[in-house]
Amino acid sequence: MTEITLSKDQKERAVEKIKSYFEEELQQDIGGFEAEFLLDFLAREIGPTFYNRGLFDAQQILNEKMEEFSYTIHELEKPEI
Repeated sequence: MTEITLSKDQKERAVEKIKSYFEEELQQDIGGFEAEFLLDFLAREIGPTFYNRGLFDAQQILNEKMEEFSYTIHELEKPEI
């Protein structure tokens, strides 16, 4: 698996969300550097768990769609003589 990377805009928005969370929920002021450091840690250490869950969910949806597709093809079959 490749490293989880965010675009500059995504990273800036995530840093702002982390800073807001710390301020609103923990009544702590953290700077952008600290928030970015935490974001990098979470992406590196916890990100793969969410990534893998996303893959699992995508696989489940694909399996369901393939089942539907198979059923649709079966409905197209013509009776044989």
